[in-house]
Amino acid sequence: MRVELVVWSAEQARRRLCGLGRRWLHTRGVVARAQALGTIVAEVDREVLIAAAYLHDIGYAPELTVTGFHPLDGAQWLRGQGYERLACLVAHHSGARFEAQVKGFGDALDAFPPEHSLTADLLTYCDLTTDPDGVQITPSARLAEVRHRHGAESEVARGIDAAEAALTELVARTEQQIANRTARDPIG
Repeated sequence: MRVELVVWSAEQARRRLCGLGRRWLHTRGVVARAQALGTIVAEVDREVLIAAAYLHDIGYAPELTVTGFHPLDGAQWLRGQGYERLACLVAHHSGARFEAQVKGFGDALDAFPPEHSLTADLLTYCDLTTDPDGVQITPSARLAEVRHRHGAESEVARGIDAAEAALTELVARTEQQIANRTARDPIG
């Protein structure tokens, strides 16, 4: 694994997110999950997965806020930095397309082609299994926590409601991949 991308991503995330309450704790937890589960993706994709885990919430950084929709703001910044694959992964993590439609950013998000891969699924899975304090959590508890934090009638909650079936399918698919890999070669 080339460490340059991971080192750069870690530094960008730390510098931009560590002052944002629990955001840095959550990010570090997502990274820890990605590191633990990254062995199930091809070696060439591991650094991308870990870098994307560091950067998945970079759009929350105030200096990067343009639209106020963090997947889009993060993706636009990453594209500007020349990291197209990371931009697309960040743009579409955790069912962002559903919330984008609720918020009226669907067309803007369409500028970032979604990646249909185990790497993309693992990024979302790691996010959905990490709470705001960086602690492992079930996906259903994570979605409930996000709804509670933003309010049941918020655009975020409406996006989650629209995404829930797709996210449930992604979780099942990813857990099957993890189980298959673990059966062949234990993770760790």
